[in-house]
Amino acid sequence: MNPENERELIIIGSGPAGYTAAIYAARAELKPLMLAGGNMGGQLMITSDVENYPGFPDGISGPEMMGHFQNQAERFGTTVVPVDVTRVDFSSRPFRVWTDGEEYTAKAVIISTGASAMWLGVPGEERLQGKGVSACATCDGFFFKNRHVVVVGGGDVALEEATFLTRFASKVTVVHRRDQLRASKSMQKRAFDNPKVDFVWDTVVEEIIGERNPTTGREAVSAVRLRNVKTGERSVLETGGVFIAIGHKPNTEIFAGQVDLDGKGYIKAPNPETAETNIEGVFAAGDVRDHRYRQAITAAGDGCKAAMDAERWLEEQGVEVKISDEVYALVEPALPR
Repeated sequence: MNPENERELIIIGSGPAGYTAAIYAARAELKPLMLAGGNMGGQLMITSDVENYPGFPDGISGPEMMGHFQNQAERFGTTVVPVDVTRVDFSSRPFRVWTDGEEYTAKAVIISTGASAMWLGVPGEERLQGKGVSACATCDGFFFKNRHVVVVGGGDVALEEATFLTRFASKVTVVHRRDQLRASKSMQKRAFDNPKVDFVWDTVVEEIIGERNPTTGREAVSAVRLRNVKTGERSVLETGGVFIAIGHKPNTEIFAGQVDLDGKGYIKAPNPETAETNIEGVFAAGDVRDHRYRQAITAAGDGCKAAMDAERWLEEQGVEVKISDEVYALVEPALPR
């Protein structure tokens, strides 16, 4: 095996969690290898504007932010390779990780492969992502002040998104394919009692329509084409935004049978206060284990914790880790003596 493929630490995935883990690990001189995936940067790569991340008072585009994260990780010594991991073996150490063309080994692994929003797969949806189509009301709701928006879904997430969006939007229409919601009774009551929320039942979105602004030249969502699943009747509903709230899917397929997953496929945390998994030396960070917050800043915080946990664990295994004074002050009580 190529000696360059034998590492102390491999980070699988990128995004805020992976890049933050890489920054911390690289500053500890672990020279981490990041197998970042073919779609580097995670979900922020389809986010046009980020205004809720500290340090960017004027906002920043998702791709630009991820570019900064990557540059910082590489500046401290992270090797970033834009390839997808196809298989892992955590049954013994060193751990083994494969891509299409290479095999790698590592004493420790951080998983930061994130989660992917589930999309409708209808015409216009992919083209208009970041231009009025979103899967995160917390991230993008602010941009829809005094506008009518559509939320697609019928579970707790959909109604939570709809209720949150009423802080900004003039009206929120929930489009649901059935005549009853799947959400909890408490969430239903909140939505039904909100005068800004209305419902279109037994209906699916067949197309998301965009219109180009003649002044800016930018295309944005202008309407959705709907179909009633019982009558077959079609209609067009004008709207300034579409929020898809039919769920997220953690990117954990290759880890099934390797680390413990919950019923929805998220990586289980034996100790919620750490980034540990059930496999000693394997850590998880970001949306791959977080099905509640799913924010860039919480993912970055998870990445920091995963790197610190990995640093401490590697040092316990006899690997020389250069921990900065401020980090050492935090972890010193738990270090072996």
